[in-house]
Amino acid sequence: MKEQKINPMREIKIEKVVLSIGGTGEYLERGHRLLKFLTEGKPAKTKSRKRIPSLGVRPGLEIGSVITIRNNPEDMIKRCLLAINNTIKRKQVSENNFSFGVKEYIEIPGVEYQRDIGIMGFDVTIVFKRAGRRVRLRKIKQGKIPKRQVITREEIIKFMEEHFQTQFI
Repeated sequence: MKEQKINPMREIKIEKVVLSIGGTGEYLERGHRLLKFLTEGKPAKTKSRKRIPSLGVRPGLEIGSVITIRNNPEDMIKRCLLAINNTIKRKQVSENNFSFGVKEYIEIPGVEYQRDIGIMGFDVTIVFKRAGRRVRLRKIKQGKIPKRQVITREEIIKFMEEHFQTQFI
């Protein structure tokens, strides 16, 4: 019998973790400070491109804050998953990524309440990749990648159950 060889190009890796908060005015400033406090990095503010009069949104208005963690994201993933008891709904998983929300940042182990921030929540998005993804994303000599390169929902669920002991309901 021949041994089944694992193709290293099919291996799933975590590309990045994106933490984001939406809001305007003072709420956005507090959210910006929260992301800075949690990651010890510098979050970027996102600006609106559209006008939505019913929500009071106009072009150029700052409506969110976002920070991307690329180096050693496993620690942040473990901390955020503990805040939601390591359970995620299957409908939160899509191709190549999944997202969930943390209702209150004080639920994260080891994080103390900050009086100047107050009680806030934020969104977490975890993006996965396989070797060769850059071929589609780069600017020069951009190429197409086949559908088999996409990481399916089942593969993400299996990866999270093996590496982070996450339960999917």
